[in-house]
Amino acid sequence: MVHCNNCKEEINGHFCSNCGHPAQLKRIDAHYITHEINHILHLEKGFFYTVKELVIKPGKSINEFLTNNRSRLVKPIIFLVVTSLIYTIISHFFHVDEGYLSVQNTGKATTAIFKWIQGHYGYANIIMGIFIAFFLKLFFKKYQYNIFEITILLCFIMGMTMLIYSLFAVLQGITKISLMQTGAVIGMLYCSWAIVQFFDKSKPVNYFKALAAYLIGMFSFSIIASFSGLLIDSFIKQ
Repeated sequence: MVHCNNCKEEINGHFCSNCGHPAQLKRIDAHYITHEINHILHLEKGFFYTVKELVIKPGKSINEFLTNNRSRLVKPIIFLVVTSLIYTIISHFFHVDEGYLSVQNTGKATTAIFKWIQGHYGYANIIMGIFIAFFLKLFFKKYQYNIFEITILLCFIMGMTMLIYSLFAVLQGITKISLMQTGAVIGMLYCSWAIVQFFDKSKPVNYFKALAAYLIGMFSFSIIASFSGLLIDSFIKQ
């Protein structure tokens, strides 16, 4: 009698009747690796479908994810990390060094913090998103979304922003024309537009509030990062 390697119950067939674990594991091969990558990135649930929805109708798609169906779009944090990784790879490949956050002539700690940000855009964007979410919650408080739901909104939107940066990085690498500033402007405008689509696109003032929340959130993140570096540098000098 064969016993399950997972729950130790007796197995009479190909799978354990208690936990569903297979009686004998298949060897790891190319199919297994491909399946694991697809599972981690949720590509089977539509990475390109997620991108299309966030281009065409971001507000409706994200609202549906929050309230109705969470299986159609890629998981938001994974989406942001993957798109940030895409940008990092492309920017390094095409030698696009203009990060959207940078400092010069600063102390060692401050320089190290900003180098970490530029080398880990996925995690940095999640932290930055929390800052932006705070101001969105403040400016759009009557819509009753909590800070966590707004953070999910920003994971999707900032993920799309990283893809916009990636596109302009590719164009700059091919044409040798400086285009990253244009990409940054378009990315910022997309963020503002998508945020308003999520809350209420019928009120023009919301476009200003969305842009203000985005810019203030980014600025606050930069200030906190700089202040933290300066504080560490001051302690080191002592």
